[in-house]
Amino acid sequence: MRAAEIRAAGQVPVVAARPEPEPGPGEVAVSVTAAPITPLDLLCASGTSYFGEPATPYVPGVQGVGVLTRPTPTRPAGTPVWFATTAGMLPGDGSMAEHAAVAADDLVVLPPRADHTLVAALGLSAVAAWMSLTWKGTLAPGETVLVLGAGGVVGQAAVQLARLAGAGRVIACARSAAAVERAARLGADAVVRLEPDGDTLTQRLLDAAGHPVDLVVDPVFGAPAAAALGTLRPGGRLVNLGSSAGEVCPVDSATLRSRSLRILGYTNNELAAAQRREALLTVVGHAIAGELTVDYERVPLAEAGAAWARQGEGSAGGRIVLVP
Repeated sequence: MRAAEIRAAGQVPVVAARPEPEPGPGEVAVSVTAAPITPLDLLCASGTSYFGEPATPYVPGVQGVGVLTRPTPTRPAGTPVWFATTAGMLPGDGSMAEHAAVAADDLVVLPPRADHTLVAALGLSAVAAWMSLTWKGTLAPGETVLVLGAGGVVGQAAVQLARLAGAGRVIACARSAAAVERAARLGADAVVRLEPDGDTLTQRLLDAAGHPVDLVVDPVFGAPAAAALGTLRPGGRLVNLGSSAGEVCPVDSATLRSRSLRILGYTNNELAAAQRREALLTVVGHAIAGELTVDYERVPLAEAGAAWARQGEGSAGGRIVLVP
């Protein structure tokens, strides 16, 4: 079979011939139909993550979509599935190949009408957005939500899912003009462009919201998160699930204490398998209904190396999904 192969940490993958993996105990065989290149894939392959340097060579891809290659005791061959892997975090191979051997516990059976490429593009990013809003962020009907980083997949999903979860008003903040325009098309009530001068960002966000904010979804941290904290009402919440704008957020103690604000951390790794399955199927259901989408680009597996480089440098047209 063909597979993308990381041969050394920090290098782009090379497409090469590999033996088709044989499932071990507790695993099933999957024919891959769509494999996204995610920030976690790039981080793990860099060798600089907290997982340590990966054992090479390996096939990257921490999630994917496909169909069962062989029947299982409960499902026929051809059943559509989403799956997760630990590629790059632990020894073993991932989704960026024509075939994969996947732990049965990490499979989610998909509805027959699911668009495999869109589901791959949404995947755990949309799960993170949904759970940050509803579980960690405890969004209540009618509340105002501010989404930072609205240009990324998490942010794009959060803008739409906030509305679907009952938000009364959704404000989107993004860096580029294109991302701001996209957020408006996706249903944001107001949009704010992130500019180099952060001194006025809090006021501009408040002006866009029209009143103090209840919940901030924050995939960026850094200075934008500090500005967003200034928009929160007493008892307001900020859920952080990323640090693309900076590892440190310069917030003062008085801001936190004067309004009893809550800063909450989120990671998909804290979800139980049943929680992840329920969240993913919720996201997929909204996608099937035409209520949820993100920008993505289909790229043949044969072009994995160039696609990986473009995703890493941020020049791709949305989330790249490799299609074997």
